[in-house]
Order: sequence, then structure tokens, then C-alpha cells
Amino acid sequence: MRRRDVLAGLVGAAAGAPAPARAAGPAIYRRGNGADPETLDPHKTSTVAEATILLDLYEGLSTYGPDGALVPGAAAGWTTSADGLTWTFALRPDGRWSNGDPVVAEDFVHGFRRMLDPATGAKYASVLAPIRNAEAVNRGAMPVGAVGVAAPDPLTVVITLEQPTPYFVELMTHQASTPVHRPSLARHGEAFSRPGNLVSNGAYLLKDFSPNDRITAVRNPHYREAGRVAIPQVEYIPTPDLAAAVRRFAAGEIDSLDDLPADQVRALKGRFGERVVLNPALGVLALMVNVRKRPLDDVRVRRALSLALDREFLAEAVWGETMLPAYSLTPAGLDNALPPPVMPGRDLSPLEREDAAIALLRETGYGPGGKPLAVELRYNITDNNRNTMVAIADMWRPLNVATSFAATDAKTHFAYLRDGGPFDLARMSWIADYADPQNFLFLVESGNDGFNSGRYANPAYDALMRDAARETDLAARARILYRAEEVFLADLPWIPLLHYRHKHLIGPRLRGFTPNLRGVSPTRWLSLAP
Repeated sequence: MRRRDVLAGLVGAAAGAPAPARAAGPAIYRRGNGADPETLDPHKTSTVAEATILLDLYEGLSTYGPDGALVPGAAAGWTTSADGLTWTFALRPDGRWSNGDPVVAEDFVHGFRRMLDPATGAKYASVLAPIRNAEAVNRGAMPVGAVGVAAPDPLTVVITLEQPTPYFVELMTHQASTPVHRPSLARHGEAFSRPGNLVSNGAYLLKDFSPNDRITAVRNPHYREAGRVAIPQVEYIPTPDLAAAVRRFAAGEIDSLDDLPADQVRALKGRFGERVVLNPALGVLALMVNVRKRPLDDVRVRRALSLALDREFLAEAVWGETMLPAYSLTPAGLDNALPPPVMPGRDLSPLEREDAAIALLRETGYGPGGKPLAVELRYNITDNNRNTMVAIADMWRPLNVATSFAATDAKTHFAYLRDGGPFDLARMSWIADYADPQNFLFLVESGNDGFNSGRYANPAYDALMRDAARETDLAARARILYRAEEVFLADLPWIPLLHYRHKHLIGPRLRGFTPNLRGVSPTRWLSLAP
């Protein structure tokens, strides 16, 4: 109760009635979309806002259905060799670029090679790492022609992998896997992705880009199912100020939002009712621990810090129910997975967890009556992040933990961790690129310095991850990954805090929106009421 009293001032609420809806043309879908893209070159993008646009402009070998399930895309289907190493995709014969040119296998081969060419500087090249020789090509050790992709005929793409990859089909939905319209790239060079130059193979084509205002796309008349694409025009509206975006939604200027201010969710539910849609997402918020630094190198200290956290309070009070308590690294609902294991203490009350945490710390000489434990929490600045860190510091105070803070902007924060800057505990978040436990568990493999900034290294964990990578039986692989996560939860190189939820506001005109774990909703499956 004390904790809730202390932090009551941190959580705000929105108030007031919605403004009258403004009349909007029924043919235009105004889609709130986070931020302006840095680029629409599919091989150089890295943000969710960019991915949302590119999912409409381009179609990979596979794509997403209206419910977020994987469905065939530019390929009508695929087959896999018995050893899981060779994938053969049969392209649709009616696939067309937005200028009417046929989509052929060599367009995909060129796209894969360009993505992995170190000269491209692709931020998401790692998505294609399962392809044979992809990593060697990307680091410049082999020529781009060595990538394991081939086009034996215009309608067949053959991809050879380094090892079996059960989630490989989902990787083919990612913008890293899009084809390239080779004549446009040759004619315009790096400017090929600008309005007037961009030739795409998806349901929409790029019409206009007005920075800080909107990006406009219109229905691609050459798309193979253009007659079934109900919305003729979509405008992607940047919404970096979520409170302002909510006001625009209430005024009828935006038809949907894909994010909401967490401190307003309760009030928004009161205003908009079922138009506020919350559903689980493929993401985790955690504290990364520098396991090389004393006394954080002692697992008892890490377990004590974890036990003392009231995750339910963080989810409900600080994040306004827009997050879920996390007692595992992986969220529930992943493909090719068992239900995730949970860390010890899940069933204890907050007071029982606090007592257990104090007992563990006393074993190490810290805690009440022992040495004070001084730790620094690093995080990237947002209101929710600041409130979370203040709440955590308050939860640790009964353990005789003195917490200081180091807050920077997101770019500086993540660059600092990536470049090996010293730290104690640091905020880390991860939104999965594909719905498989490997996409979470790989983050703390030894040698993965881009993400494993705490330099956790457990040979037993690494061995399980290697075993899982070689295993072709999906049930056996799921059991191996489960054991790997049990090792993770015993060691706690990251302390999971919360699992993400998707947060949407869906306007009265929009039809066909289906909440899903992946959080994808391609415009081609949506429609607008008149």
C-alpha cells in the first residue's frame, strides 16, 4: 500500500469528452503510424513505423493474413528438403510490379544479395543469417554471389540454409527479404525508393511523402489481387506525440492508432470503450545485468533484486495495464514452443518475495543489517521508463539498496550498451522479429555482443542453443529451448520485468481489424464503412 501511495503522483489520467467527429472521405484510410520513416529503402529500414508502410508496399515470398497468420505471398507455395536445409519457393505466375513488369525469381535473388552486401549497410542483415554464407558475405569475407540463393528459372527461388530453421518462412515476410525492381535501382541508384521512383510489388504503391505530415500510398493496379483490395488510398500519419494523436483520433482526423499513452489508457477506455484494443505482443522489457561486476556477479544478488520486484504493480499502476507481468524471458503464444517456464517466486505474495530477497542478500553480506548495496540504473528517457525506474528503486529500498540513475535519449542509451560502456543494470527491451523462442533466447548467447552487453557466458546455455539449432524435430527442439530458458531463469543475466501488449485505438469507420500476437494488420485486408 505504501508503494502505491508513494508513486500515486507518477501515474496520470486523461480526462474530458471526445471532440465531435470530423467528416472524412470514405476512400482514404488515415493510419496513425508512430514516426516518419528515415528511409523507405526496404534494405536500410529498422523501425516498426517503416515496417508497417513496407508491408503494404512490398510482398515477400510469404506474408501475413488478416489475423496475423503466415500465408503465401509472392510465392504460391514452398517445399522443404528432408534435412530442412533447402527451401524451394514457387512464385505466382501473375506477380507484377507496380509498373506492370513481371516479378521474377532473380528479383528476389538480387534483393537478398543487396541486403547482405556490406556496402548496403543494412541494419537488419542478421534476419537473413540462416542462409548459407550470409554472415560471411555480410562481413566481407565472401563475395555476394556466394549467398545461398538461386533462381533456376524465372518462377523458382531456391534458398539453402546453414542449419535447419523452423521459423524461416516467417523471415520471408520481413522487409529484409523483399525483392528489388532491378531497372529502377539501376536507373535511380539510392534514390530508387523516393516517390515517383519507387516500383513496388505489394498491394499499394507510393504516391507522396510530406515529411512531418503524411505518406500517401494508393492501390497498386497491377497487384495480383487488386480487385480485392478495398481501400484505394492510405495515409500514414506520424504520431510521435501520442496525447496529440489521441486528440486527432477523437476529432475524426485519424482512423486508427497503433500506440497509446500508457498513463491515459484507463481514461481512454472510459471515453472510447471497446475501441481501445489491448492484446499480448511479442516483446519483453527487462533489466540487463552486468554479470562481470561485483557483487552483481553473484547470482544470489541478482535473484534477490528480481524477487523484490512487484511486477503486477508495474504493469497495472505504472504502465496502466498496457503491459503484462513477466516471469519469463519469452512471452506466451510463440510458435514451435512449450509454455515458457517461470522464475522462482511467481506464486509468492509481494511481502513473501521481499522476505526471500532479504534472506538471499544477507547470505552475501548485503541487505538490512549488512553492507549497503549501491547500484546504478541506466535507461532511455520517457515518462514511463522514468516512472518504472523510480518504482523499482522504491521496491529495492527495504533491501538496503541505494539506487542512482543515469538517463539519456534512446539513441545514446543503446549505443552506449552496444559499444561496451560500463554499467550496473540497464533497461533493455526487445520486440521479436519472428514468433519463435530462439528470437529471445539468442540475445544472451556468449559472443552476441550487440545485445549481450552484460557479457553473460554460460557454456551449458550455449550448448543447449547449439543443440536446438541442429534439431529438426520441432517437439524435441521446443524441449531443448525450454531447458535453455530454465538455465536463463536460474542465472538471471537479464531480469524480466514486463511483457508488452499491443495498444490500439480503432475508429468507427475501420472494418476488418483483427488483434494478433504479431501486431500486424496489412491494409489490404481492411475496409472502410461508407
